Amino acid sequence: MRFLFVFICCISLQLQAQKPKKPTSSEIYEQIQGLNFLGTALYLAAHPDDENTAMISYLANEVHARTGYLALTRGDGGQNLIGPEIRELLGVIRTQELLAARRTDGGEQRFTRANDFGYSKNPEETLSFWEEDEIMKDVVWAIRNFRPDIIINRFDHRSPGTTHGHHTLSAMLSVEAFDKVGDPQVFPEQLKRTQTWQPKRLFFNTSWWFYGSREKFEEADKSNLVSVDVGSYYPAYGLSNTEISALSRSQHKSQGFGNTGSRGAQVEYLELLKGDLPADGNLFKGIDTSWNRVEGGAAIGNILNQVEADYNFNDPAASLPHLLEAYQLIVQLEDTYWRDLKTKQITQIIKACAGLYLEAYTDEQTAIAEENVKLSLEAINRSDFPIILERVTVLPSKKEIKMERSLDFNEDFKTQVEVNTGDADFTTAYWLTEEGSVGMYKVTDQELIGLPETPKTFKATFHLKIDEVEIPITTDWVYKYNDRVAGEVYEPFEIVPKASVAVADPVIIFADAQPKTITAQVTAYVSNLSAKVSLNAPKGWQISAPQEINIAQKGETKTVAFTVTPPDNASEVELQPQLLVDGKTINTKIVRIDYEHIPLQTLVLPSTNKLVRLDIQKKGNYIGYIAGAGDVIPESLRQIGYQVAEITPEEITATNLKNFDAVVMGVRAYNVVEELRYKQPILLDYVENGGTMVVQYNTARGFSFPNIGPYPLELSSDRVTDEFAEVTILDPDAEILNYPNKITQRDFEGWVQERGLYFPNNYDKAYTPVLSIHDENEAPSEGSLLLAKYGKGNYIYTGLSFFRELPAGVSGAYRLFANMLSVGKNNQKIKN
Repeated sequence: MRFLFVFICCISLQLQAQKPKKPTSSEIYEQIQGLNFLGTALYLAAHPDDENTAMISYLANEVHARTGYLALTRGDGGQNLIGPEIRELLGVIRTQELLAARRTDGGEQRFTRANDFGYSKNPEETLSFWEEDEIMKDVVWAIRNFRPDIIINRFDHRSPGTTHGHHTLSAMLSVEAFDKVGDPQVFPEQLKRTQTWQPKRLFFNTSWWFYGSREKFEEADKSNLVSVDVGSYYPAYGLSNTEISALSRSQHKSQGFGNTGSRGAQVEYLELLKGDLPADGNLFKGIDTSWNRVEGGAAIGNILNQVEADYNFNDPAASLPHLLEAYQLIVQLEDTYWRDLKTKQITQIIKACAGLYLEAYTDEQTAIAEENVKLSLEAINRSDFPIILERVTVLPSKKEIKMERSLDFNEDFKTQVEVNTGDADFTTAYWLTEEGSVGMYKVTDQELIGLPETPKTFKATFHLKIDEVEIPITTDWVYKYNDRVAGEVYEPFEIVPKASVAVADPVIIFADAQPKTITAQVTAYVSNLSAKVSLNAPKGWQISAPQEINIAQKGETKTVAFTVTPPDNASEVELQPQLLVDGKTINTKIVRIDYEHIPLQTLVLPSTNKLVRLDIQKKGNYIGYIAGAGDVIPESLRQIGYQVAEITPEEITATNLKNFDAVVMGVRAYNVVEELRYKQPILLDYVENGGTMVVQYNTARGFSFPNIGPYPLELSSDRVTDEFAEVTILDPDAEILNYPNKITQRDFEGWVQERGLYFPNNYDKAYTPVLSIHDENEAPSEGSLLLAKYGKGNYIYTGLSFFRELPAGVSGAYRLFANMLSVGKNNQKIKN
């Protein structure tokens, strides 16, 4: 709702997500307007960042519709510009970024179980990873539960093969689901928990982009289009809708989507796909969005219309008598959808009008099952309206604390109770608790499917009597503390195991048969922990004996060192860290994701690692690495024995560079490090004077770097998304494929997610292509790995997805990368 927007300007969204809301009188009025509108809209696309935040904000705040965004995936397959997390952990970040965006623009968020496995060129390819029937089931489930009057697709369902396969398929599923959701024969098992539903209209949110150019769009027939000006201005907040949209879009920080707000008119076009064409740009035209659409709602509407008309901005509490009257009617409605939704809304409005502040907080961020926790309760009534706090129910234990206390004007009431956490489940992302597939998460609890995050189970319900009307108001437990700099800080309260055990590196590489010391970190979440720590691996790997460990303080971490000796030959196995505590085995780790723009994420995940014994040789030792967008390749190179120095742009000097055996440009470095425009001549001089330079992929869209290579080189959008695509070696005798490791077809086995992306498609003849790869039914691309002699040195450009393969422990990718770094080290000329 729009009342949240004021907070954006002054409070970080991390705090906003946990902190009790304290709306102003203007914001309360906006909530009342939303309470009086009974219409629902659902925007539908494939990924985080696909949504049109201007349209969502317009529908939520100008129209006052309940507005949702259904993203098929959580964005797990993308890249991360703010940190090292990829795959499932990136999906957790992007989930929270979407929730931050929805807190900003007023929408709600939903998902399916689809796992974003990476770029897909067409819907058919997508469905080779996604289970079509299960994804359709999730889309139907979302629509039946959300009950939208209108659905808006971000993408065109009629254009497979012209854009990301996930994009087109999202629209295709939506079009098909529109006709399925009202049929009781379709997924009838869902009807035990929900009802059939039939949306009235389906739109495609088109634009000139889908027509190829602005000129073509101007000439197109628009008789089936609805135009909507989403440039509304909200005087109460000094913000245009498009400025709010930009703030929402800017929450996608892991994708670098910071957006500058605009002002003035902005027209969005919606093509009608199903239903009747509404007039006057009113998407809900002809749909009853008043209380009259609900049986028994007319009387409620009359009361709330009066509340809206008589609202006193200087005294919101003056609205309480009529709001309480409407509340009693709403909770008696037979329509469970509107009853539950509007009860929740009016409860928050009553709370806000009364100036009620209700809070339940702990002084510890984590607890274990069956632990006694001190829970602080606070309640204050900042109106002169008579309110009695009868009791507080603590969930999930259902423990009741009787109060029978009058909350007199502006008298703060605080108390503390001891609560046992009971047989509580660990707090974690529900879609990660069971092992899924490359394309699908496994979620067996139907009630969880589609939810953006795991529902909180630890709550406190304040049972209030407001002018003789009994109203329960529920709030989550939170952890609250005072930071000397930030002041009052809120974080989620979480349930964790007694201890966690983890080996830091997800993949541990052995470049030879020599033993390594591997450390396991044990963190206690109780005091006086005693445990036996062990590392376990299949036969052939030798690991030193288990060790006893004692940790006195909760929250303390100790490190235990083990000697691990690999077999003589190549091997890839799973390493299982393990604790034995009080006769029970713990093989989980705690992963914390902590960024300022999202709430702290505490995940309880299986503690597993991968051990890889490589058959690998390397030449050269000291590598300079210029970081790009959040890859972890430097650590991967250190694992096979390289010394890697991460260089800042300021450190790119001729004197510094001459110390390195090779210099590597990080993923998308030229896209994100502006200073490289001024440092590139120094880097190319390093090559000309005998150095080896490896440049990893950069995105082609909007790329305008003038001299990424020593000779002309143009990037394209060419990519090979099939990680199993056959790789053709163009010249088996090329040095880069033979020294110091012999590269064969076997080295391209076991690759993950893709072969590569943004291959150059136009380059000077001075570059020698090394490999040829292509997806099915496409022309071969030879730009994945290019080599050029420049002066005394060697320049290599590669679009191969090493940033995914090395962290995944793909042996062949390590061997090929070592060969790239070794070019020029055998005193032989490169074969051209």
